Amino acid sequence: MNERQEKILGAVVREYTKTAFPVGSEILARKYLLDTSSATIRNDMVFLEKEGFLYQPHISAGRIPTDQGYRYFVEEIMKEKTLSRKEQLNLQREILKIKAQNVRLSRTIAKLLSGLTGNLVISGILEKEEFTNFGMRELLNEPEFQELDEVCRLAETLDYVDEMFKQINKKIDNEEVKIFIGKENPIDKISSCSMIVAPYKTKSGETGILALIGPKRMEYARNKSLIEYIKSVISN
Repeated sequence: MNERQEKILGAVVREYTKTAFPVGSEILARKYLLDTSSATIRNDMVFLEKEGFLYQPHISAGRIPTDQGYRYFVEEIMKEKTLSRKEQLNLQREILKIKAQNVRLSRTIAKLLSGLTGNLVISGILEKEEFTNFGMRELLNEPEFQELDEVCRLAETLDYVDEMFKQINKKIDNEEVKIFIGKENPIDKISSCSMIVAPYKTKSGETGILALIGPKRMEYARNKSLIEYIKSVISN
């Protein structure tokens, strides 16, 4: 992939994240690659499709990223995002505020992170097998989850959340935040989603997992930075 093709892939991911509509060459030429003709962009999009980074859902439509396209974006194109000092202080205040209401820590962070991202968040302490989730209603408002089959699969996953977390725990062998995209997902029933997972340990020694589940066109950089920061607050 050359530099221009990389820019095109990055632009398709960003535009599709915003709109949920397949992206055409005219939009890319108008909004992202002002010095490149639509014809050149179209040729590069054909190349990216042949290489497995994009696909065209309908003959007359634009293109959307594949799992491989998202993976390349996350590893090669996406810039790490750091929360501003103001955002960090606001998060600290919110966590302290909710904790002051004597709400369980896992419930506190699930509710907070779901509210910030609009995604489904599941949090739990592994030893106690205490799990809580927030954000199903917000997630079901996304266009990807308008089909009844998708809703049923998500709901069924939550029925077996303790088993799900055991599966996830086998896939994370260190303390780093991990991103699973589509079919990489360790939970088969939600292979149409992406998941960002963060293991954490509280000061009292309890081991927990924080999992954010959303559409594959989620804002990976922002979501990763939020989950990393919340993990650091919990651990300290």
